[in-house]
Amino acid sequence: MATSNLASGRGAARERLLLAASDLFCKQGINATGVDAVIAAAGTAKTTLYKAFGSKEGLVEAVLEREGETWRKWFVAEVDALPGCPADKLVHLFDVLKKWFAEEHFYGCPFINAVAEHDKDDDRMRAIALRHKTVVLDKIRELAREARPEDAEGLTHEMALLIDGAIVAALITRDPNIADHARNAAARILNNYN
Repeated sequence: MATSNLASGRGAARERLLLAASDLFCKQGINATGVDAVIAAAGTAKTTLYKAFGSKEGLVEAVLEREGETWRKWFVAEVDALPGCPADKLVHLFDVLKKWFAEEHFYGCPFINAVAEHDKDDDRMRAIALRHKTVVLDKIRELAREARPEDAEGLTHEMALLIDGAIVAALITRDPNIADHARNAAARILNNYN
C-alpha cells in the first residue's frame, strides 16, 4: 500500500510538471521559461523534475509528445465528425481550426513554436515536429485520396500549407477569423480540380 501511494504521488507530481510546463512553454516560450518557473508552478521539487524527465529538454520533449497526442486526437475526431464528402471535410476542417484559434489559451502550434525557438542545426525538435506533422498529414491524405485521387499528395501538401499558414496568422493577429480565409482558399483549390 505504501509503495502504491508513493508511486501515485510521483505520478501526480509528474502530471503537475507536464501541465505547468505545457502552459508556460506555450504561453511564454520554451527558452524564456526556466526550470525554476516550472517547478514553482507545479509545486514540486527540482529533483522531482530531473528524476521524472532527466533534463529540461526531456521535459520539453514529453510536453510536446503529450500536446501533440491530445491535439491530434481532438483534431481527427472533429474532422471525422464533419458532415459531407471528403472534399467538404477538407474545406471545413478550417472551421475546426477556427474553434481552436478562438480559445482563450490559443498560443499557436507548440511544434512550430519549438522549431522556431531552437537551434536550426539541432534536429531533435524538428524530428518531434515531423512525427506530429506526419500523423496530421496522414489524416489529410486519407481525405485527399478520395477528394482528388489523381493528385492526392499535391492536395495533401496544399492543405497542410494552408493549415500551417492559418495557425501562424491566427497566432500573430489573434484573429480566429483567419480560418475563414484559409477555408475559402481551400474551397478554391478544390473547385479548380473539379
